[in-house]
Amino acid sequence: MDFVAFNSGCNVVALEKNNKKYAMTCAWASMVGHKKVGLLIGSQSETGKILEVGDICGISALAKNQRDIANFIGENHSTEVDKFKTIKYSQDGSAIYINGAKVVIEAKVSQILHLKDIEEDNYVVFDVISYIQDSKKKFLSF
Repeated sequence: MDFVAFNSGCNVVALEKNNKKYAMTCAWASMVGHKKVGLLIGSQSETGKILEVGDICGISALAKNQRDIANFIGENHSTEVDKFKTIKYSQDGSAIYINGAKVVIEAKVSQILHLKDIEEDNYVVFDVISYIQDSKKKFLSF
C-alpha cells in the first residue's frame, strides 16, 4: 500500500478464548468516543474471526521500542504459532496485555460492523473498561 494518510500507532489485540490465546497487530485504530475505541481488523485475522460481542480483550498500544513484537505478532497466525512463547505478557481473565506497552486497555467488544466496500473486514467497537498508561514512553508508529 503506497498511500499513507496518517501516522498510525501499532496496537495488539489479545485474548484467550476456548483455552487458546489469540493476538493480532492492528494499526488502524482510533478513539470514537470518550470511552470507546474502534479498530479495523482485516478479514485474514484469525483473532478477528473469533471475536464476538461481549468478549473481553486486552488492547496494548505498543511503545516505541516494541517494533519486533509488533512484527512477530502481525506476521504469524495464532493457530500456527504460539505468539506468547517468547513475548512477556500479563493476563487478567480473558484479556491479555503486552508487558512494557505505552498503554494497556481492558475492553469489551460492543459492536462488530461491516463497512460498505470493505464488508469482508471487521470494524470492531470496544467499550473501554479500564486502562493504564505510561507517560514516560512514546508510542510505536508504523
